[in-house]
Amino acid sequence: MNNVNFRTFKKGDYETCCSWWKEWDKSFEGKAISRDLLPDDKRCYLIEKNNTPVACTFLLLSLDVPCIAWTTYLVSNPNYRDKDRGELIRLLVKNVEVEAKNQGVTQLFTVCGDKHMSKIHADLDWMMVPVEHEAHKYL
Repeated sequence: MNNVNFRTFKKGDYETCCSWWKEWDKSFEGKAISRDLLPDDKRCYLIEKNNTPVACTFLLLSLDVPCIAWTTYLVSNPNYRDKDRGELIRLLVKNVEVEAKNQGVTQLFTVCGDKHMSKIHADLDWMMVPVEHEAHKYL
């Protein structure tokens, strides 16, 4: 794929993602994910094509057991509608897998309540647990 760039965050990327969250996730009443819930920029990843940001996700490392990590809060550009959108998101997830492995992670988790993201993860050989076995709570 030509003109595709996978990178860590730079100045302004968090604000870009905030605008995407506000557009996509009305269940958060137009609120973005708070910056204090996200890792340092070196573990915030973005994929872009032709200098247009397409999607981002975040790698959270466990402090107690550093070989365990989570990817979370994946969000995509609501205005990017090219046919390669799914392929670029798949590439983003795959690249984060590689980054996690390079950082010593041996077990990588995610929570994906979206059917499209579930398919992408299944296509990348993630073990998919039925939603009825998934739980999380905001405190």
